[in-house]
Amino acid sequence: MPTISTFYGIMIRMYLGNQEHNPPHIHAVYQGKKALFNIKTTQKMEGGFSRDKEKLVAMWIVLHRDELLTNWQMARRGDPLFSVEPLK
Repeated sequence: MPTISTFYGIMIRMYLGNQEHNPPHIHAVYQGKKALFNIKTTQKMEGGFSRDKEKLVAMWIVLHRDELLTNWQMARRGDPLFSVEPLK
């Protein structure tokens, strides 16, 4: 599962190919805890970690939604993903 961005200790990843299921989402990992976030709504779908880090992920999704949806389509085809700018 490629890592497409890392910020504040949070790694953002997407699966490639048929392993991904709808709705479009990202996998976030922070201090060994995992969460899935819906790209279109920013809502947490599964898992979780500290509320402040979840808010950072949601804000990052809003800032990069178009890029994430493009990466999602590429991932579904099994194409290599591009990196997305982290929060600074």
